[in-house]
Amino acid sequence: MIVDTHIHLDEKRYDKDRENVIDRSIASGVKKIITVGLNHKTNLKSLELAERYAIVEAALGWYPFDAADKDEQHTTTIEEEIEFIKENRKKIVAIGEIGLDKFTGKDIETQKKHFRKMVDLAIELDRPITIHSRKAEKETIEVLKESKIKPDKVIMHCFSGKKALIDQCIELGYNFSIPTNIVRAQNFQQLVEKCPIKRLLTETDGPYLSPYKNEDESFNRNEPSYIKETIKKIAEIKGITEIDCENQIFMNYQRIFS
Repeated sequence: MIVDTHIHLDEKRYDKDRENVIDRSIASGVKKIITVGLNHKTNLKSLELAERYAIVEAALGWYPFDAADKDEQHTTTIEEEIEFIKENRKKIVAIGEIGLDKFTGKDIETQKKHFRKMVDLAIELDRPITIHSRKAEKETIEVLKESKIKPDKVIMHCFSGKKALIDQCIELGYNFSIPTNIVRAQNFQQLVEKCPIKRLLTETDGPYLSPYKNEDESFNRNEPSYIKETIKKIAEIKGITEIDCENQIFMNYQRIFS
């Protein structure tokens, strides 16, 4: 039983064969796929995909945008999007993707303001949050610690913070979703080694972070069926069978998202 807790299934790179991606996922043992939104357009698409495919669940979010109070396509304000998410609360399993991003040099204070609002929304709706923290891991943890979010509702997506920050997140009781490129990414292998397996989830972040590298662009595109490679690697690191690894991570998913 495999779960992909973070994918951008709305991406154009899936448009030509999305049905085949879903079919391959089911054939490989994937039970649930959570497609995450970044703005109003992708939030709408996440809801549409969850409606279309029984295996897909929706998470609606607000990415760390450059615009002061509107999404990157300037279609909605954050307050309007919060109301939209509230209206669709029964159709979603999480709030995300939300967080902070210093990589692109965007206004971090505005990002923090938006991030706090989305965390408060998750608390109100009693939903877990999937967290983006690129180059802003320390600041992200500080915002989370200031909030009243339950630790087990926090999922650190593709977390690349230093070991001390990993230790802090583990101590706080946060969860980590591990991408498929763990097969060659030492930082994610070290994270899995340190983190209790009861705090681990699997994700693709598709279409990005494929475990494979090939000149064929379609092969490089990530998809949920590839999570079998993540399971192999986590099982190897933890010294358990792949079946036990699958089952434990699926139980983690049920605990966090139920």
